[in-house]
Amino acid sequence: MARRKYVCRDCKMFTTEKKCPNCGSKDLSASWKGIVVVNKVEDSDIAGILGVEKPGKYALFVG
Repeated sequence: MARRKYVCRDCKMFTTEKKCPNCGSKDLSASWKGIVVVNKVEDSDIAGILGVEKPGKYALFVG
């Protein structure tokens, strides 16, 4: 059985844990829309727009 995916409301990173591995927040949501995968933060215009500082999978909208 697959683990439920949550999204951090602060940094929008996906996680299956109860705490965000990126920023440490416990304010998570199961309601999200859109996915952006950032591999190279320094080369990504989208990462700059979203304010992403680490590679990973991020949501565009968190409900």
